[in-house]
Amino acid sequence: MSPLAKEEFLHHLDTALADGSLVRAKLGRPTGRDPQVNAVLIRPVTLRGAPHLSFVYRQPTRDLTRNFPTPEGQALVAELLGRDFAVGYLSTTRHTAQLNLNKGRAPRLVLGPPDTTSAPSTDHDRLRPRAIDPESPWLGDLGITRSEGGIRAGREAKFRQIHRFAELLEHLLAEVAPTDPAAPRLVDMGCGRGYLTFAAWDVLRRRPVCHPTVTGIELRPELAEEAEAIARRHGCEGLGFRSGDIAGAPLERVDIVVALHACDTATDDALARGVAAGAPLLLVAPCCHKEVRPQLVPPPVLVPVLHHGIFRERQAEFVTDALRALLLEAAGYRTRVFEFISPEHTGKNLMIAAFREPGPVDTAGRRAAAAALAREYGIRTQRLATHLEIPLTPP
Repeated sequence: MSPLAKEEFLHHLDTALADGSLVRAKLGRPTGRDPQVNAVLIRPVTLRGAPHLSFVYRQPTRDLTRNFPTPEGQALVAELLGRDFAVGYLSTTRHTAQLNLNKGRAPRLVLGPPDTTSAPSTDHDRLRPRAIDPESPWLGDLGITRSEGGIRAGREAKFRQIHRFAELLEHLLAEVAPTDPAAPRLVDMGCGRGYLTFAAWDVLRRRPVCHPTVTGIELRPELAEEAEAIARRHGCEGLGFRSGDIAGAPLERVDIVVALHACDTATDDALARGVAAGAPLLLVAPCCHKEVRPQLVPPPVLVPVLHHGIFRERQAEFVTDALRALLLEAAGYRTRVFEFISPEHTGKNLMIAAFREPGPVDTAGRRAAAAALAREYGIRTQRLATHLEIPLTPP
């Protein structure tokens, strides 16, 4: 511990800027002087051929970016540290440095190994914004990132899943016409700790002139309460969590229904609720396929190989989700089935997106196709078919 800790921290910043080794910096733990700013993210950029520092002021509902010539940025860091923020963090290609200026304690500077050994590009014009900023404060409370910056060890796969979901949602939203584009409503059924609910809110609230309402529904009240507390702590306007089951959750006007890894027939319950509400977009990643598996009577040519358990499991997954897609089409939706994320992260990586058709649809052929698939595999009952009142067996 040293009374000169702040000066030493600023010296490390100056050195990293001089030799081009600075990756990023962060000012955190606000002192209350400006309650609207949660943190400041800083990175080197090149503007019109001259070095600058880009400051991103993280606020509850938006980010404010300002760029300063490097000397002005350095002076601003020195001004903000200790006055507006109690923690400073540096990431360089040689080391990390964290400064703690906690009230009532001696200043402390801790050096650590580098997060990365390659500096990012400073080309300001070509930087592509990420679907989810890894510096988003809610990621820290959900255990994905560290307070000093960077992804926690062992949580990289979870962050990639969150980021991939956000990317997919951004693309899919281009095909959806919400009832009110300025105030879309999304419900995440069986949201768990809310990782993807927060991500969905983050994606929607960054759309132009958009004030979304995003609700996570979770059966376990302790998880819903924890997620709600995090949302309130970070001022996530329009985001909320409540305890309840999928079948009984109230759905008023809703534009997007999400159910990711809802177990077995809970996926069907979520889809049926979305269809009944007329949601323009349904998005599910099914998990478990217990209902259909014991009913399956495979085509004779497959019988010799289905003594392998993995083949039986994959057949149940394929038939169940193929039937779900046909049933949704019979209910007036256009479907798309694709890989959600690489199988190395999770085996439950299939996603079904269903878009409500804009006009009347002749569903007779689609109903017949669903019934034919069920008949081919000996399926007599299936939860989504029951909800939608689509018979799978002849009367």
